[in-house]
Formats: sequence, structure tokens, C-alpha cells
Amino acid sequence: MSPYRLFASASRRKRALAPLAAVVCAIALSACHIDDGATDPSAALDYHARYPIVLAQSPTSLDIFSANGALDEQSLATIHAFVERYREFGAGRIAILSPSNRRGGALTTAIRKALYANGLRGEVAVGSYPNPDPTLVAPVRLVYQGITAKVRAQCGNFPTDLASGDTIQEWRNLPYENYGCSTQKMLAAQIDDPRDLARARASGDSDVEMRLRAIEDVRRGTDPGTNWQVHNTAIGAIGGN
Repeated sequence: MSPYRLFASASRRKRALAPLAAVVCAIALSACHIDDGATDPSAALDYHARYPIVLAQSPTSLDIFSANGALDEQSLATIHAFVERYREFGAGRIAILSPSNRRGGALTTAIRKALYANGLRGEVAVGSYPNPDPTLVAPVRLVYQGITAKVRAQCGNFPTDLASGDTIQEWRNLPYENYGCSTQKMLAAQIDDPRDLARARASGDSDVEMRLRAIEDVRRGTDPGTNWQVHNTAIGAIGGN
């Protein structure tokens, strides 16, 4: 057989096998495809992704309760802390809102004076908010718009029966819809500076006194470490014999 016929025969065999090779490759590629939702459903249902903590411009409020229309020491201290937080995270005006079914009167005036006494500058708005139950003690509310950490979703979402046993739908051992929502909301409420979620804080100044003490100890040839003295009481000795 001539070399030309051998070459032509090999070419025909390659053309005949080409469709089969394409089918085999397609099957192999389909087997290698990874569907994250199908192979690891918990990754898509992780509560950090479902209920992310975000930074938002939302109201920050403080409720002031008073029985006689005056401010006690505790109320004055909370107003001072409220103004300090407004300076750092707030924007616009602070509003003093009284319940719609009664006037703020003397308490509103006292709160306004306390705000200015704590260094607030600018206009203070006065308004009201609805109070549908007059039998309940309603506070005078201070409100401003500012940066807060929050979870946008509402907790308490249970679209399916967690104890359902009549179908295999709940046999998948996946996190339920509301899982982690309250944890995220509580964490967001406890964050002192919401901006810490977006960036790290700058390093503060070093302790100069501690540094100089350590240097002097090294110069004297003594151990610069701190010698902690811990005195524990045996638990059996508590309460006497």
C-alpha cells in the first residue's frame, strides 16, 4: 500500500472518531461542573450572607422618662452621652418628639436646655410621635440621623414548618430561614463604632511611661517584664467553716 493511501486511511479514521471524541469530552466536562448550591447548600444559606451587617444612615433615638417633668441625674448623664455620640456619628438636626396625646411642656424645655448645656450647636426641632395607648407611660424621644450598623432583614421569618415530618423536604439538615438573624442584629447593636466594620482603627500612641520603665530595667540588668502577683482564695474557704 502506498504512503498516500495510508495517510488517507488515517485521516478518514480521525474524521470518523471526531464526533465520538466530542461526545466523550462533553460528558467529562459535565461531570467536572460544580454547582455550589447543589454540592454545598449550607454555603449559600450561611447566615452571614443571608443577614449581613451593613452601615446605613438611620435614626438613633433616646427615650427620656420623667414623672414630674424634670430631669434627674441619670437622665442628664444619658443626654450628655447622646450628644457626644451625635457629634461623632450624627448629621442634621436633633428632634425632640413628645407623645401625640400629651404635651412635652416643661420636660421638652428642660431637655433642650440640657442639649445646649452639653455643647450642642444648631437648631433643635420639636415635634410629636403617635402614641395609640394613653394608658402606657410614653417618653419624650430624642432622634437624629446618623451612621449605624444594622441588619436590613426582619427577624421572625418562618415560611416552613420546622417540625414537618410528612415530607422529605425538611430532612435535608439545612439551616432554617430565620437562623442567625437575631445573632447578627444583637452583634450590630453592640458595636460602639460602626465604622470598625469597614476599616481598621489607626494605632494609638505608645505608653511612654511603660517604655521608659522597661528601658531603665534593661540598663540596670533586671527583667523588664511585669511580675504579676495573683492571690487566690480557696473556694472551700468561702463562707467560713
